Amino acid sequence: MIPRLLAWGATTLLPPAVVLVVAVLAWDRTCVAFELKPYLMPRPHQVWDAAIQPERRLFAATLRTAAAAVCGLALSLVAGTLAALAFAGQVWVRRALFPYTIVFQTMPVVAIAPLVILWSGTGFRSIVIVAFVISVFPVVGNATQGLVRVDAKMLELFACYRASRMKLLFKLRLPLAIPYIVAGARVASGLSVIGAIVGEFVAGHGVKDYGLGYLIQVTSSQSNTPALFASVAASTTLGLTWLALSNAIGNAVLSRYAPDQRES
Repeated sequence: MIPRLLAWGATTLLPPAVVLVVAVLAWDRTCVAFELKPYLMPRPHQVWDAAIQPERRLFAATLRTAAAAVCGLALSLVAGTLAALAFAGQVWVRRALFPYTIVFQTMPVVAIAPLVILWSGTGFRSIVIVAFVISVFPVVGNATQGLVRVDAKMLELFACYRASRMKLLFKLRLPLAIPYIVAGARVASGLSVIGAIVGEFVAGHGVKDYGLGYLIQVTSSQSNTPALFASVAASTTLGLTWLALSNAIGNAVLSRYAPDQRES
């Protein structure tokens, strides 16, 4: 077990870790060589100092953004899957409503943000709504595609046994659509983090309860570049962590319900 873990770490974790160390060293040496001012390009230790300042509450802001992303993704999975089931169950529903999901996805968030604030106010709930709006379409699109792409011979077999519409949906279409739903969830997981940060830009939190988006706005307006770098780094780390977690969960689901579709 331990040799396998060591081998996995050497092949999977070591290469990106080496690249990261080299990039940080090159970044630091560039700042020194060109005598760059901190407001233009801070050195890595200055970014780290800004990140651990207690008054910035970077960790708490990251947790608030993560919570909004999780809630937005959960809503996307539930609402997107239910919409896809409706589209797959009735052809006329899909033909009538599916085009509007595309229109809904292409609508700029900045354009609908005033309506979100008007109807829901500012704060956590509005941020979750924005995260949901940005992340729901991949779930709807992928799940619908998986539910309707069924082999005609399988449909004929179920028809021979006079399977009801519900049995056809839950015994045939839904199991075959699991890889598509997982793929949509993976895309939506990354978009939910982006949506939460964008939601904090437009809807925001209070001064005491802010997330990374609000913190990025504040540090940018103050020209506090080290703190801005720290906030952006925290956002990137959150996105990568959430994406890795969603991939792990997706692989676990696929290994149980669709082993041949699992990523290696």
